[in-house]
Amino acid sequence: MGNNNSKGWTVLFAGTGVNLALGVLYTWSVFSQALTEQLHWTKTQATLPYSVACIVFAIMMVPAGRLQDKYGPRLVVTLGGILTGVGMIIGGLTHSLTALVISFGVLAGTGIGLGYASATPAAVKWFPPHKKGMVTGLVVAGFGLASVYIAPLTKTLIGSLGVSKAFFVEGIAFLIVITLLAQLIRNPATGYVPHGMLPASSPKSNVNNQQYEWHEMIKTPQFILLWLMFAFGSSAGLMIIGQLAKIANVQVHIAWGFIFVALLAIFNAGGRIIAGLVSDIIGRTRTMLIVFLFQAAVMFLFVQADSVLLMAIAAACTGFNYGSLLSLFPTTTFDYFGTKNGGVNYGLVFTAWGAGGLFGPLLAGRVIDATGNYGIAYTISAILCLAAAGLSLITKAPKANTVPAIQGIKTETQ
Repeated sequence: MGNNNSKGWTVLFAGTGVNLALGVLYTWSVFSQALTEQLHWTKTQATLPYSVACIVFAIMMVPAGRLQDKYGPRLVVTLGGILTGVGMIIGGLTHSLTALVISFGVLAGTGIGLGYASATPAAVKWFPPHKKGMVTGLVVAGFGLASVYIAPLTKTLIGSLGVSKAFFVEGIAFLIVITLLAQLIRNPATGYVPHGMLPASSPKSNVNNQQYEWHEMIKTPQFILLWLMFAFGSSAGLMIIGQLAKIANVQVHIAWGFIFVALLAIFNAGGRIIAGLVSDIIGRTRTMLIVFLFQAAVMFLFVQADSVLLMAIAAACTGFNYGSLLSLFPTTTFDYFGTKNGGVNYGLVFTAWGAGGLFGPLLAGRVIDATGNYGIAYTISAILCLAAAGLSLITKAPKANTVPAIQGIKTETQ
């Protein structure tokens, strides 16, 4: 049992390491600023490869989840590492918008989706259900924390080599790192019982061993509510993440906005871990309510963020809130619908993130090109966060026996 527990931690930290590379997506604002300055693209054009990558990432989570549920995560993460690296390498060989949309948006977006979809479900299966929040938070923290080192690295590479060669160099590095770490990620054997598993009769057991198939899940009102909340909340965070370096330049008149990107990343990672731990204690939807209300307030703060201090506070809070969502929604999906088909089920929920990734960044790009400031975009995002907060108040776990339960274990209620 102790050896299996050690394997579980190995899978967990390997998944975190994979996400530390896949999180290059969150440094796009640094690339975007360079594309406008070095290649003279408009802000909307410079946002397009990122938005396409977000959409493809989200769409690929569904087949990627199904593949890892069926064939195991090692193969899927390996393929994800290859596509992410190759996409960035090809992106470094062109100055064409269309080519960068295809290479970074489609190829790298596909690779990121494959890798991200496989790391979390694999790790969760090694640990008892009452640790789902903690485990999920630790694995996805890597994705949020990536910008801490990738943002300054990218800024340095762009300054010394140019934006195209920065894509090329990082592509080679991430291809190697992800494919090596992928070899450590695996599902436990059939019948594996996690160390420290609480009996189903325990009052602290939050197990939902009702294992929903994807077609059963999408018929539930819980799926619709989770999808809408995730889309509304993620659009605000992704808007800021994709535009932060430019926001800092417009509102604070500084050229080193990548510092704010790194700051956001630190709080992004912290939010994933803290929200996971807190939700294990007070419940998922209660934690969501707090996060949505907090982020609505932060969007209004961005309107007033005309100093380095206010910009830093707004960026840090956005990172924390956005990171919290990336921990809460997979965990809630596993709680509500089981872990057996967790890959494909969360992949379907995650398509909401793709919708947010399309709407938020493009909204910001259009608004700044049309008005010269981001005020309208902030207000719309705040309203969406308030709507998500309202939905969290009516979201409850599915009732027991809505699908056949396994071994008589009851679902969690909140």
